[in-house]
Amino acid sequence: MTATDIIKDLKNRKFKPLYLLHGDEPYYIDLIGNFIENNILSEAERGFNQTVLYGKDTDIMTAINAAKRYPMMSDYQVVLIKEAQDMKWGRDDDDKKGINPVLAYLENPLPSTIMVFCYKYGKFDKRKKTYKAIERNGIVFESAGLYDNKIPGWIEGYINDKKYKISQQASAMLAEYLGNDLSKIANELDKLMLNINPGAEISLKDIQDNIGISKEYNVFELQSALIKKDAYKVNQIVNYFEANPKANPIVLVLGNLNNFFSKVLAYHYVKDKSNAAKELGVSPYFLKDYELAARGYQLAKTFQVISYLREYDLKSKGVDSNTDHGGLMRELMFKILH
Repeated sequence: MTATDIIKDLKNRKFKPLYLLHGDEPYYIDLIGNFIENNILSEAERGFNQTVLYGKDTDIMTAINAAKRYPMMSDYQVVLIKEAQDMKWGRDDDDKKGINPVLAYLENPLPSTIMVFCYKYGKFDKRKKTYKAIERNGIVFESAGLYDNKIPGWIEGYINDKKYKISQQASAMLAEYLGNDLSKIANELDKLMLNINPGAEISLKDIQDNIGISKEYNVFELQSALIKKDAYKVNQIVNYFEANPKANPIVLVLGNLNNFFSKVLAYHYVKDKSNAAKELGVSPYFLKDYELAARGYQLAKTFQVISYLREYDLKSKGVDSNTDHGGLMRELMFKILH
């Protein structure tokens, strides 16, 4: 089942007694967990029938004992365990008496209890009896991370669901700038849509005006200037970055450049260039940038650039250097361009 399917069933009051939400991408785990926390019970019912526990402050038996209670003046109670990856889960086999109280409950859960484990930043071990018991008697949802080339499509879908529109160019730029953290992307999109008329198409200008990307001085313009080997423009941008360090931290700039040149390196090794966008995991809209960069930076030079980026990343963190960040950026840009 997808997150959308689960929420649809929850809206239709089709509940399971057990939910295990796990995986590398926390966005969907939070989405489902928050929906359950805020929508299953009425405000009056929550006082007696909703228990929220945090993994680092509890253990599995405390959660199970809470789940064994019957609801008061309600058809259901909710037991929600947030950050369940930090919880002490105890033994996964029977004790000396042949009884495991955790497994005993998970194999026969109360239908009046909705028990939810929010297990983030990793996968639950599918070999465990605990996992198999929840899978048999409830719902297991794995929230997998998205590949970078899928992010523009996810942004377009998110925007469309909110009854807005966005151009392919704008969604690709957002994906490049914000990375693949879906929670961060959703938060930025929600803030952006507050400033856009309902139903309107979100443009590059809207993004530049509302998400803090300078129209002329941003890491994408720096990449473009490096591709063209426009030393004057590169120095203009570096000077702007030095004057606005909070908006353009060197760690973020170097990280983006390293990601870009790593893909330029990968482009050199792609045999079928017609399939390069898929091979690199990038939007086809940006493929021309990698094509041009590969022409201007031959294979040996690309290796050298990546080496420089790693060297200056260490220097920016104080390793073998006491030069300020502006000075480091100017040194690095000179080495990349020459």
